[in-house]
Amino acid sequence: MFDKRFRDRLKLRQLEGLHRNPPVIEKRDGRFVTIRGQKVLSFASNDYLGLGSSHHLAAQVGKHFKAEGSSASSSRLVAGNYQTICRAEKIFADYFGYEDAIFFSSGFQANLAILSTLFEKGDTLIFDKHVHASCVKGISLSGASLKGYRHNNLGHLEKRLEAGILENKAVVTESLFSMDGDLLPVKRFGDLKKKYGFYGVVDEAHAFGVLGDKGRGIAHGVTDIALGTFGKALGLFGAFVLLPYGVKEYLMNFASPLIYTTSLPQAHALAAVDALELVEQGDNVRKTLKDVSASMGETLIREGFQVVGDAHIISVLMGDEKKATQVSQDLLSRGILAFSARFPTVPLGKAILRLGLTALHREEDIQTFVNALREVV
Repeated sequence: MFDKRFRDRLKLRQLEGLHRNPPVIEKRDGRFVTIRGQKVLSFASNDYLGLGSSHHLAAQVGKHFKAEGSSASSSRLVAGNYQTICRAEKIFADYFGYEDAIFFSSGFQANLAILSTLFEKGDTLIFDKHVHASCVKGISLSGASLKGYRHNNLGHLEKRLEAGILENKAVVTESLFSMDGDLLPVKRFGDLKKKYGFYGVVDEAHAFGVLGDKGRGIAHGVTDIALGTFGKALGLFGAFVLLPYGVKEYLMNFASPLIYTTSLPQAHALAAVDALELVEQGDNVRKTLKDVSASMGETLIREGFQVVGDAHIISVLMGDEKKATQVSQDLLSRGILAFSARFPTVPLGKAILRLGLTALHREEDIQTFVNALREVV
């Protein structure tokens, strides 16, 4: 019975052009990966500053794991609450300008924990309809009343805030949207927060390390909680959440995704501090990324493609799911890896090529990509 269900649903996914069958990456070398023995130029990475490919950071990570061991060997609340981790969390809180911080094993786990734990029945969660799947899962488990607003439409958000008496209300959004690549209108968001007094939760996973002064993101001062990941611009794995005082203790006592999982190891915390130091020193790298991202967007628009993206994430509209899949496959046959984002990652009929630019990309890579895309579309 179960086997038949699985087969039938997979078959339906294939017919709809929604089947996932990711390529096997044999090796990564900077902005290139190897697939089936072929060296491929990748625009599918979140390694925005190139730290995930940094031999220097890799050496530091190796040194820490050699010295401290490979595992925390316990949950945070039993015997995994190491001083090293607490110290690293304080460094992150201070750097990004928040009162406290806590580390998680992944961004998905972090969003799941904070949204399902901090909010409950009687609260109202108002969320951008394009927030990450981890946010959607977290708010759906919270028990709060849910109200979506049109993507990045803060006029619609204000209508949601005006409607009814919403005493315990919170707004969930992203600062740089992971698929669309557009930026939250931060000033307008802050004005609404002052006017309506909502509790803000902003996912800055794709902004931290890249945007704002020294990579500190763009939502500080307009949100109560901000989420970041180590697995993107910081070149590691795991996640961190920046918090007001008292919220860390609350999560320690009530967040099941934190309580019932093994802590990240001490070595990871030490490596995270090393990565943060590289981020702080990375103004030139951020400038390179900004320039190459602008060049990609401008070139695509000049060639007549429908493009969205305000920074280093650029989405090229394909529309039809099967077309997006075919274009991605055709690009791969030409030595280029570009991710086709389809439903349910993006709305049905709004499939895109989602491009992640990195500071490792060069101007000639942009022209190579655009020429290939022009050939296959």
